[in-house]
Amino acid sequence: MAKIHEIPAEIRKDEGKGASRRLRHADVVPAILYGGEEKPQSIQFVHKDVYMASQHEWFYSSILDLKIAGKNQKVLLRDMQRHPYKQRLLHLDFQRVNENAPLKIRVPLHFLNQEKSPAGKTAGVLVTHELNEIIVSCLPRDLPEYIEVDLGNLAVGDIVHLSDLKLPAGLEIPELKLGKEHDVAVVLAKLAKEEAEAAPAEAAAPAAAPAKGKAAAKAPAAAPAAAAKAPAKKK
Repeated sequence: MAKIHEIPAEIRKDEGKGASRRLRHADVVPAILYGGEEKPQSIQFVHKDVYMASQHEWFYSSILDLKIAGKNQKVLLRDMQRHPYKQRLLHLDFQRVNENAPLKIRVPLHFLNQEKSPAGKTAGVLVTHELNEIIVSCLPRDLPEYIEVDLGNLAVGDIVHLSDLKLPAGLEIPELKLGKEHDVAVVLAKLAKEEAEAAPAEAAAPAAAPAKGKAAAKAPAAAPAAAAKAPAKKK
């Protein structure tokens, strides 16, 4: 199980946009805690504390321990609002965790030994990570902070699919239950030359030959500008 990370929080009594603005001016971040059998609860954080936590990968994929009024509440981060250009957090949403109920959450992938692999040692080989995180289902006690993907044996032409990942005990990938077409590639190893040759054929296809005869003479050279600019109909 992943390490539990504790973050101090306080109960928030003032609500509304005006109260939230006042909190932000005081370097406090408003937040909401919901889920489970309890009612939603308004809480707040010291900006420095929660901002420093947000710089770590575990903040987005691990169970967090919010210490509120002397009690610990296990939660998952479900939403975050950031300032468009300042290094400021504006609002956070947390969901209470039921330790006896399975949950779905995105978990990051950590790729190991790629440079030591046959593909990594071969000149002109391009190794691409198609996915950097996956959605898993598990009980909270089985949730890891990340999943390791060992690429030590990766060779040129190899493809690592979702079904090839070695998951820790208690984890499953819900997407794989939807059919083989959902067993997507996670890692590809191919020659850079092959990647270039795989460009869509239509990009290099010659332009269509002009129509002949009277029909060609009557055909408009382009669609009327008014038609192109016509507003979409309201639904």
